[in-house]
Amino acid sequence: MIPSALAAAAGRRLGYRALAEIRGGTIVLRHPDGRGRRFGDGDGPEVVVDVRDPDALWSKIGLRTTIGLGEAYVDGDWDCEDLPALFALFGRSVHRAQETPSVRALARLQRLRPAPSTRQDAHAARRNIHAHYDLGNELFRLMLDPTMTYSCAYWERPGMTLQEAQEAKLRMVCEKLNLSAADHLLEIGCGWGGLAIWAARHHGCRVTGLTISRAQASLARERVREAGLDRLVEIVERDYRLTEGSYSRIVSIEMLEAIGLAEYDTYFATIDRLLAPDGIALVQTIGMPDHRFERYRRRPDWIQRTIFPGSLLPSLEALARSVAKTRLMIAGLEEIGIGYARTLRVWRERFQARFDDVRALGYDERFVRTWTFYLAYCESAFAIRALRDMQLVLTRSHNDALPTHPPTRATY
Repeated sequence: MIPSALAAAAGRRLGYRALAEIRGGTIVLRHPDGRGRRFGDGDGPEVVVDVRDPDALWSKIGLRTTIGLGEAYVDGDWDCEDLPALFALFGRSVHRAQETPSVRALARLQRLRPAPSTRQDAHAARRNIHAHYDLGNELFRLMLDPTMTYSCAYWERPGMTLQEAQEAKLRMVCEKLNLSAADHLLEIGCGWGGLAIWAARHHGCRVTGLTISRAQASLARERVREAGLDRLVEIVERDYRLTEGSYSRIVSIEMLEAIGLAEYDTYFATIDRLLAPDGIALVQTIGMPDHRFERYRRRPDWIQRTIFPGSLLPSLEALARSVAKTRLMIAGLEEIGIGYARTLRVWRERFQARFDDVRALGYDERFVRTWTFYLAYCESAFAIRALRDMQLVLTRSHNDALPTHPPTRATY
């Protein structure tokens, strides 16, 4: 084991080297004794980081770099009033540093390292989903809008509320699917039933929603009953791989991230197997830019270890390779990821405004700090386009069910 003093020294050197790359703003490290140190060019926002326990912070960074940074925040070793601004400054600077020849050479060496296994059987998938989505329906109620939609909203115009933006996304998804009352829609990963309720209510179609989260299934069924849509919507606790039948429409909103690279072929083969000959499918997924995917998938990050165990954000190239092994084709692609920054900001603000309610539900201070870090980190990643969110429309050739004219709407 590396002595803590050596780890702290290594972490401090690594941290100062990274901070020396800061451009477009200033980061101020403020220590308990009042001493401070400034990094950056001053050409932008100034972000103050209060270092509560310097030795603990640098030791964790020295041992686990960016994972250690997250661990140190959760442990209370440092604080910052504007985490998204801090992460944005870091993210842009790290991106510039990664373009240097030495870091590119290191990345090529890292690609030789075997990637961790991402294959998940049904038991592992249920365990991983339980770790996040079964935290408690009331927790998510505090943060989400009344549709209970836990995915990127579509902000069509200034001044929209979160609910309006989520309803705009639901409407857009149904338009791309060209839904009608004659359709039977299969939703892979139905969450708390928001899209299923919307599709049945506004288009009159039948919906079968799949989830492997018991808590989600319970609340989704309750919401379907309250909406008076029992005759149209069925919520089923089942792994998508075990599903049979034929569906004229299939949709899956931000579920793909949970399955791992080894399951992509199975995922798209299952959609191909279940989709009717003239059917249409839509997959929305958070994604990793193609040029960063290989490096990312070989080094699980703080989000994968702490928030979404077993997850992996796909690249468009990886998705296209798996689609190409089926009879499906990508008939449409839209990038909506910049809207995730605003979505996450609203979720974070709602979460932070309800800290007392979160604690009243039984969640401790470490949980509050973990989720604060998670929401702020993701918000900044989408704001600087380090992450993306893609909507893929899938179908087969010779399909006259697709619209003959693209919809006219504002785009990002």
